[in-house]
Amino acid sequence: MEMIPSTLQMNLQTAELSHNPEIQVIARTISDLKGIFKNETSRSAIDPKKVIYRVQSFFPVKEGTAGGLFWGSTFIEPGMVGDEYHMTKGHFHASIDRTEIYMGVAGVGALILMDETGRTWCEKMHQGSVHAIPGRVAHRVANVGLEVLSFVACWPADAGHDYETIMKDGFGARLRNVGGVPKLVEDLG
Repeated sequence: MEMIPSTLQMNLQTAELSHNPEIQVIARTISDLKGIFKNETSRSAIDPKKVIYRVQSFFPVKEGTAGGLFWGSTFIEPGMVGDEYHMTKGHFHASIDRTEIYMGVAGVGALILMDETGRTWCEKMHQGSVHAIPGRVAHRVANVGLEVLSFVACWPADAGHDYETIMKDGFGARLRNVGGVPKLVEDLG
């Protein structure tokens, strides 16, 4: 039997994707995250070109393909903005009932989840942790450790992303450093 080479490779220690020219990369700088962190004074004092996180994505099918799956790796740098940890923008899916799977590869983080009523909770992420994110639940990830947090994700090709709702309404709680410990604190506005 002849073996066909794989179309994509992933480093299991870092989550870096390689061996495919179609891997798409997005880097989010601190200036891209205006409105995400509570302390705007602290955010605006950071070099606007500082990369907070980057995402590598592999789209083997056309976006919107029913039954298709996408794959990606995310890398969040360690650090703080005020008393909040570096984190992703967060989103609901545009097709709100779509699910997603995350798996921790390196570092330590928190998967922050929020249902449509604003109820917010989080799950600890670490190497080997697997997280099933149900439909109708917004999600974002924060790096609570001292090294790069990396994780992989798999989601439906027809899920889409709704970042606007989070930009407008935020999450019901913020993950803050309280006495040196990550704590989910209700956000009263």
